Amino acid sequence: MNSKKLKIIKDDPWLAPYSEAIEGRHNYAIFKEKTITENGKKTLSEFASGYLYFGLQKSSTGWTIREWAPNATAVYLVGTFNDWKQDEDFKLQRIENGIWELFIPSHKIHHLDLYKLYVKWDGGSGERIPAWSRRVVQDTDTLIFSAQVWEPANGYTFKQNHFNPDTSPLLIYECHIGMATNEEKVGSFNEFRENVLPRIKADGYNTIQLMAIQEHPYYGSFGYHVSNFFAPSSRFGTPDELKQLVDAAHEMGISVIMDIVHSHATKNEAEGIAKQDGTVDLYFPSDPEKRNHPAWDSLCFDYGKGEVLHFLLSNCKYWMEEFKFDGFRFDGVTSMIYRSHGLEEAFTSYDDYYNIGQEGDAICYLTLANKLIHEVNPKAITIAEEVSGMPGLCVKAEDGGYGFDYRMAMNIPDYWIKTIKEKKDEDWHPSAIWWETTNRRSDEKTISYVESHDQALVGDKTIIFRLIDADMYWFMSKLMDSSYLVDRGIALHKMIRLVTSSTINGGYLNFMGNEFGRPEWVDFPREGNGWSYKYARRQWDLADNKDLKYHYLGDFDKAMLRLIKSVPNFQGTPIIKIWDKDGDNVLAYMRSNLLFIYNFHPLKSFSDYGVLVPQGEYKIILNTDSIEFGGFGLNDDSIHHFTHFDPVYAPDNKGWLKSYLPSRSAIVLQLIQD
Repeated sequence: MNSKKLKIIKDDPWLAPYSEAIEGRHNYAIFKEKTITENGKKTLSEFASGYLYFGLQKSSTGWTIREWAPNATAVYLVGTFNDWKQDEDFKLQRIENGIWELFIPSHKIHHLDLYKLYVKWDGGSGERIPAWSRRVVQDTDTLIFSAQVWEPANGYTFKQNHFNPDTSPLLIYECHIGMATNEEKVGSFNEFRENVLPRIKADGYNTIQLMAIQEHPYYGSFGYHVSNFFAPSSRFGTPDELKQLVDAAHEMGISVIMDIVHSHATKNEAEGIAKQDGTVDLYFPSDPEKRNHPAWDSLCFDYGKGEVLHFLLSNCKYWMEEFKFDGFRFDGVTSMIYRSHGLEEAFTSYDDYYNIGQEGDAICYLTLANKLIHEVNPKAITIAEEVSGMPGLCVKAEDGGYGFDYRMAMNIPDYWIKTIKEKKDEDWHPSAIWWETTNRRSDEKTISYVESHDQALVGDKTIIFRLIDADMYWFMSKLMDSSYLVDRGIALHKMIRLVTSSTINGGYLNFMGNEFGRPEWVDFPREGNGWSYKYARRQWDLADNKDLKYHYLGDFDKAMLRLIKSVPNFQGTPIIKIWDKDGDNVLAYMRSNLLFIYNFHPLKSFSDYGVLVPQGEYKIILNTDSIEFGGFGLNDDSIHHFTHFDPVYAPDNKGWLKSYLPSRSAIVLQLIQD
């Protein structure tokens, strides 16, 4: 036990009663790191280099393949090069620690050959895709997945070898490569690079978060039922094309983070790593209750096993080293760190974080993963998808935390959905909006967002679709009269995004297409929809068509991001609440020299509405009601506003700023003279 109190406990005295648990987790991570690094004889990065040993490795003299399969009694390499037969020339030999190995002369296998392992065990056998495969493809006729030799004569060479992400603030565009086309099909890495990246750059986002990169057999899983952890999904293109995409993004000044899935794995045996050597517990717990995820129909990793740590940590390093990813958004962190997977838990007190309901090994793995990632690249970005509010998630490991840079502010989209669904417009109280958008631990940076892919899945609705619904099909054209729902939806869509993005303390995220109000839901091709791609795409033509109103929302999004980026280190500037009056539905706050004023009231407009602010001259620099953003243009944005003298507040250098506040609108004013 440390004699010195950890910083996380010093900074939050309410954690003191749980110091034993916090210190225990901290010391366990130190112990694990010492164990896997042989007491510091090697670094975490050196430990996490399994991808350079396992799988199919090319050398000057030939190929070597290695697989961890301790329960196997025999292992053969089979493929197109030997007619998929169990050939003695391709039989692997058992070496130390349950590892099997085979050397293959260069002329025996070639680029694009297909292969698998045929694994025998007591009582059974089967074809398996090697766990460390870097390329896995599906036969279009049989639909069977196989590993593929990927060693092109002229592989892609990166142009950008040193890239520093822009995190002031982090402005994330969440993307799905396959869905990123206008056409009803699966999009490719090349199409995304050529057609979508320039849009993202022009919109003002500085980071893309790529979903569904790790190979997954079922397209409709959104990439979350991973089968092959080291293989980029072949349905989008080749590994070299992914490298080219990342390189192109870096050339544009855009960082690339990956939505990495280490929270679970697909149950598929023929495609994934389930029963890789005939056992159910090679990578997963022996206890079926711990092994099987009750909500996701998938398998949970055994994070306490050294080989699993090696596999997952190596996976993190692999994507950074081989593809130049700038970091990761870790999926399903809540599911990992609780034995209940966070299901049906309220998390109402600190007691819920420090009882026997936590998975210590999973917490340890995440701590080590963050240490490793930042060891490989100190500028790397890590984000946790975590809903429980676990303290310390974004605190440095040495201070008693788990080392993430950011956590997803998952309360914010939940709040907006609940508000839209359950509250009358006049009950959109500014005090609640302020609380939800700014409620976070002071020691943790968050990624704020209105909606991600989660809020757009079939059975749910995007924000714009909840606001406008069926009127989107009839009244989004400028060539016909508008409707009340369209006017309301466009107005609130902008206001919701402005208040969410301008109250950040870390970063802001948007799911692709939602910035311009891409209608409807996301639904992948499946039997229930006739295998249609209609809802598994993005309709960029809607935003490009100036006869439609979608571009108003996209144009506003650009202006909003431009405003945020105009203030250096925007996310780090203090947010000072000026006014929140639920009776008027008015909210006002300041950041730096910017004053944000919102009137959420559906009916009332206010003339000469006064808020107490620093004395000086103010000008409107952004107005949600501007005609260029689909508003009514009820304010004259060219007029400068001056504070009114008040002897009571003059000693504090404050005065009353009076503005016209039309209903359902927001203005941003800049202090230009003290």
